[in-house]
Amino acid sequence: MLAYLLAALAGVVLVLTVGTIIFAVLMMRGWMKALRRAVEEVRRGAQGVHLQLGGSSIDREIHKLLRSAEQVTFTSQIEWTPKSLQEVLQSVLPEAEVLVLSNREPYIHNTSEAGIVVQRPASGLVSALEPIMRACGGTWIAHGSGSADRETVDDNDRIGVPESTPAYTLRRIWISEEEQDGYYYGFANEGLWPLCHIVFVRPTFRSSDWQMYRQINQRFADAVVAEARTEDPVVLVQDYHFALAPRMIRERLPKATIITFWHIPWPNAETFSICPWKAEIIEGMLGSTIVGFHTQFHCNNFIEGVDRFVESRIDREVQAVSLGGHETGVRAYPISIEWPPREVEKLPAPAECRSGIISQFELTKGTRLIVGVERFDYTKGILDRMRALDALLLRNPAWRDRVAFIQVAAPTRSKLSSYSKLRAEAEALAAEINERHHGRQPVMHLITRHYEPSDVFRLFRGADACVVSSLHDGMNLVAKEFVSSREDNAGVLILSSFTGASRELSEALIVNPYDSEEMASAMELALTMPIEEQAERMKLMRQQVKEHNVYRWAGAMLVDAARSRTRERVLGLASKARHGVKPI
Repeated sequence: MLAYLLAALAGVVLVLTVGTIIFAVLMMRGWMKALRRAVEEVRRGAQGVHLQLGGSSIDREIHKLLRSAEQVTFTSQIEWTPKSLQEVLQSVLPEAEVLVLSNREPYIHNTSEAGIVVQRPASGLVSALEPIMRACGGTWIAHGSGSADRETVDDNDRIGVPESTPAYTLRRIWISEEEQDGYYYGFANEGLWPLCHIVFVRPTFRSSDWQMYRQINQRFADAVVAEARTEDPVVLVQDYHFALAPRMIRERLPKATIITFWHIPWPNAETFSICPWKAEIIEGMLGSTIVGFHTQFHCNNFIEGVDRFVESRIDREVQAVSLGGHETGVRAYPISIEWPPREVEKLPAPAECRSGIISQFELTKGTRLIVGVERFDYTKGILDRMRALDALLLRNPAWRDRVAFIQVAAPTRSKLSSYSKLRAEAEALAAEINERHHGRQPVMHLITRHYEPSDVFRLFRGADACVVSSLHDGMNLVAKEFVSSREDNAGVLILSSFTGASRELSEALIVNPYDSEEMASAMELALTMPIEEQAERMKLMRQQVKEHNVYRWAGAMLVDAARSRTRERVLGLASKARHGVKPI
């Protein structure tokens, strides 16, 4: 009898267990089916989507489903152009409002004897973003730094640019000299810049600079809110000047999609621990939807810093950080240039560019040309490449009358002693090299002024070699610009291993910029390399830059923005469905 009862009870338990499993499976299938339908409807932009769901939530399954829902098509087979970028934007972010936030403006108006002139700054950030804004439209918010900037804006501090054929709006923010000293020269460039570049220049941190940095970040964040016409704009926050702005914007525009791109390296946690306000900086950046860096290495460093200095939840598998209920993705987006560069189309053939350079600098016919183009910054290794030239001439004096090095170095941040000292050292070293290797013509030509883009590309097209010897660089677009200028497939790129570009342009001669003898050997190899090998290397590099151009860089970020917006919308729909609320 007892055995019969036990068997009956076991049967009931088995039936209940199987029934529970079947019910759970059916419920899970129902959830997943409903959510898949919602995802597809959200992708199509359908309105009034309603989820018919029952039972308790299955968070893990929903999470996996949402992850799969984020796989918006992004293919390298697309030929990335302004038109294809516009098409992608219209496809994944229809009617989205795009706002850019940066310190540097894309067009500067200055007064001159001839009246008001427009200058395009020598900036990798501007070179990368300006084509994007011309393709997508929107508003660019930046510091108005030109002497005639106030004269050229309307009553709301706005101006359409480019002025000949306006494609987007430039909104200028005004910063006093005192504020500039604290926010820009102080905290950003005496603190964060040397901290992130690790080139043995000690960072300087002052409490007054930090307060000014916070104040200016708030001013720019307020401008984003004021310029936004929708509650969910796509905001592209640019660089180390605005580490605090993402959280400030998030507090006012919680539905905004904020992508912060850090254009310089991010150091390891041990180095970053030097900063007294490290936690506040990281928390400010985590107000972003996505934080982007040039390389995966810098992404890893950032996550390491988050783990060490901020109480948060980190999903290392998908590289996401959750803080205060908000999730931030951490992604690598190698920046690039437009393809083909507009300036190249306007220039004569490389041979004509070369003869023009020979004439301009009064060089003998047949002189081999090495060029470098940088801002006068201690991270760029300008002194190191000059010492390498000196080493080459000491090693092989036969090059003395056969080679010329033309180094363009645009003055920058001259109010800071480290920058003015660098310029003085470079000028003294150039004179010393020319005196030591005196011949029929100077071997070192140091040009300490701003060069227009057309003049830069003219140099690139006429050169035998280009040297990029950065001591530490997030990417370096000069290397890519040199490659883009050489449709003749001639010329050799000598590239520092400490640039992000060295991970993409592996056919360059990769060097350690701290080793002057190694760089001297690379210069000699470049000057003697057969044209067939030059062409083989240059073709591969040009294909890389063509396929991974700036429009692809922007497209990757905008597609990720679309994935995030889809994810948030589905989460909102699922939440309403769980609580029995029918979406409007």
